[in-house]
Amino acid sequence: MATNKPYGDNHRIGAVKDRSQVYNGKIDRFIKRDAETGKFMDVKSDDKPFKGVRREK
Repeated sequence: MATNKPYGDNHRIGAVKDRSQVYNGKIDRFIKRDAETGKFMDVKSDDKPFKGVRREK
């Protein structure tokens, strides 16, 4: 995972490893996926993308 110190400053150093995100237009949300297994992990509660997670094309 990404380094995120000092805690509480809402700032990430580097990208989150082994994760990607894809936009699902049907539900208008971003979905996070594990790059190793390909399984979907999480759905964003708002319409903004995840911070520090690369996007799939």
